[in-house]
Amino acid sequence: MASKQAFWSVPAKDGEPDLWVCMSCLSEAFCRKVPMPACPTCHGVSTYEAFTLAAVQDWGTEELIAKAVAAQRDAEAISAAPATPPLESVQ
Repeated sequence: MASKQAFWSVPAKDGEPDLWVCMSCLSEAFCRKVPMPACPTCHGVSTYEAFTLAAVQDWGTEELIAKAVAAQRDAEAISAAPATPPLESVQ
């Protein structure tokens, strides 16, 4: 049975990069969050550095770039999703 990955949330700050890349394996990228307790690929702890997507595209592998693009796209979709309206009771 596979366990679900837990994450630490990293708030987005104006002008600061929001992609976090594991510097131990250079093969994992997450947007506004980092996995806990460790990197799912190399199990490195506290090995994340923040980068912009442009920086990752400049030096990253195709696999890392794809993960960074997907992570950023998923984070933007979540933040753009409308809040669920409260349920109304029927009387």
